[in-house]
Amino acid sequence: MKYCLIGKKLSHSYSCDVHCGRGFDYTLKELDEEQVSPFFVAGGYDGFNVTIPYKKNAAALSDVLSREACETGSVNTVKRENGKLYGYNTDIGGVYYMLKRKGVSFRDKSVLIGGTGGAAQTVFYCAKNGGAKSVRFLSRSGGINYNNYPQLAGDTQIFINATPVGMYPETDVAPVDLAAFKNAEAVFDLIYNPFLTKLLRQAEKLKLVYSNGLSMLAEQALLAEDIWTGGAHKESETEEVIRGIVKRRGNIVLFGMPSAGKTVLGKLVAGVAGRKFIDTDEEIEKAIGRTPAEIIKTDGEAKFREIETAVIKTVAKTSGAVIALGGGAPIREENVDALKSNGVLIRIDRDLSELITDGRPMSQKKGVLALYEERKEAYERATDTVVKNDRSAEVVAKEILKAYEDTCYKRC
Repeated sequence: MKYCLIGKKLSHSYSCDVHCGRGFDYTLKELDEEQVSPFFVAGGYDGFNVTIPYKKNAAALSDVLSREACETGSVNTVKRENGKLYGYNTDIGGVYYMLKRKGVSFRDKSVLIGGTGGAAQTVFYCAKNGGAKSVRFLSRSGGINYNNYPQLAGDTQIFINATPVGMYPETDVAPVDLAAFKNAEAVFDLIYNPFLTKLLRQAEKLKLVYSNGLSMLAEQALLAEDIWTGGAHKESETEEVIRGIVKRRGNIVLFGMPSAGKTVLGKLVAGVAGRKFIDTDEEIEKAIGRTPAEIIKTDGEAKFREIETAVIKTVAKTSGAVIALGGGAPIREENVDALKSNGVLIRIDRDLSELITDGRPMSQKKGVLALYEERKEAYERATDTVVKNDRSAEVVAKEILKAYEDTCYKRC
């Protein structure tokens, strides 16, 4: 039995992680719009999923629609049986699951949906059937648009982004400024790559309930498998899928004072977890041809920080890596913001008396204690979780892996 996902651009997709990891023969197929209709006719697959921007096309091209697919005009799951194409909308179950995991209900809430495509129509269906007080769309040219939403939708309590704005690789944009929603309670982004979009990073800072779309992805995928196979998955299977993707895809970002052990621990964690190891200081040396110490000595710290930020913004777009930062990297908020998009920032704490200064120009110049006091506030702001480097490297490495998985899982 062969299955696949169709869409226009699929470099962001984790669907193969889900289905191949569960034993399905599953591939990704990028199609231009003129190729969609011939694909439906040609066959070759027993079932397939559909993602942006073809969910409405899929509804029109299916022979038989489920009630939910008919009412939303959106199909994300197709089953081929007895020469006919049956279209379903398993995204509905995914949306409800995503909200349930965060303890959020649509009932009596003012809901604003970013976008008007197939995914947005699905969210609208869920909100209406979930008892929302009001459900409105935000679009480029609609009654509520990107120019007037602060005035016309300032009473929004739940915002759900159903557009690709903020999706990999264009991760430095957000569909709205959440500060416009004075009554905001919860924010959901159907994007799951990166794990923490710019929109969700703002939600986190504002201390709102939030979630990316990974739980929706997992639940709708397993509902699709149920349709293809006639099975019935358990909630524990959905959670296992979520944890599996978190374990493989996010970045483990280590930071702390110079000589705290970031590089040694990072290499060890990478080896244990089968991940790529990236040292930003080494990446700077590769790019510039000089070590950080040499750059600081000849060009000054300010110039070095500019170079460091450029390297970090590139490195932050990777996935499944262990990244060790230079001690001063968290000082710049833009560095932290970029790294949090797809990573968990773990502060490695080591007793200040054990830190060495040899080969570390900032520690030598200012002294360890003074440097720590200077960076303490920035470190606190950047920290997702803390691991103390006060035991064997092997024990600390295991703690780092657990801290990463637990923290990243909670974001989903």
